[in-house]
Amino acid sequence: MTPIPITVFTGFLGAGKTSLILSLLPRLPKDYKVVLLKNEFGDVEVDSKLAQQSSLAAVSEILNGCMCCVLVGQMQNALLEIRDKYRPDRILIECSGSAFPATLAFQIRQLERDTAGDFSLDGIVTVIDAENFVGYEDTSPTAKMQASYSDIILVNKWEHVSERALDIVMDHLHTLNDLTPKIKCQRKTGVDPELIFGLQSKLFMLSDLETNQSSDPVVHDEVETITVFRGGSLQHNSAHNHHEHEEQLLDVVDSPIEKDKLMEALHTLSRDCIWRAKGFVKLSDGTWWIINWAFGRYELTEYGGLDIPGLVRITVMGSRGEVRRSTAKFAEALGSIMVA
Repeated sequence: MTPIPITVFTGFLGAGKTSLILSLLPRLPKDYKVVLLKNEFGDVEVDSKLAQQSSLAAVSEILNGCMCCVLVGQMQNALLEIRDKYRPDRILIECSGSAFPATLAFQIRQLERDTAGDFSLDGIVTVIDAENFVGYEDTSPTAKMQASYSDIILVNKWEHVSERALDIVMDHLHTLNDLTPKIKCQRKTGVDPELIFGLQSKLFMLSDLETNQSSDPVVHDEVETITVFRGGSLQHNSAHNHHEHEEQLLDVVDSPIEKDKLMEALHTLSRDCIWRAKGFVKLSDGTWWIINWAFGRYELTEYGGLDIPGLVRITVMGSRGEVRRSTAKFAEALGSIMVA
């Protein structure tokens, strides 16, 4: 039986991984079955809700933390379940923005061996945010490692920068990784699947792990996450501390949230220390909206589901030690509280 190819997408917070993955789908044959395995950072499965509205055969969610560290076993179980339930033509794994894919890739290699070749690591694709890469590259070892260990680098959001700024980004990427092909994504249409599928990756072979046991220099603590929360109760998980607890919180009784008030609140987030905010807000007209904010740019997408408790559920991610202070005005504007 033909092995199930696995393509791993990595890239820093807000690089545009989910949008890029979803843009691939219309370019695939109608009978081509794809399953997306997502590693969500925080408690709010925003990107998975978006993906569920696409033509994907299924979306499997792993919530909280970094797939490459604490959830490796869960990832393997998810892959086996996907194989047994769907037998897809391809599995796409979208890593959280703070994930360096070495441990994840080695686990897929181990799964290749344990299943007698029923899976195959086809490629590791790194998505780069051209507008912000030079800034967060200076402060994030993970961002550098993501660009350094990849089969393909996709340069996203390049249309938002000048030719000179794009040249600087490309120079930085060539310095980090001069051998890996670099492809500019074509705005909303993304990239041709033929360019990133069928790579038959040679990265992270098990022989590499056996000869170099210290080959995974992952920095796990550069990203801090908090939840901005209003209404109901919040099931809150802490991935790196390996424990779970429930926050029972009183509803905040004040005026409903108007759309203009929401947009004003989003403008209070500082792109210097807040890298990503995503979640759900219920507006005064009763509609739910998905918030997708990254480095000062944001999108609001109406969500028709009825499965979100409370009024506000937003995960905010940024530089460790700065997130709570920098999110305070945002939470206050939405009549919400912050839960670490």
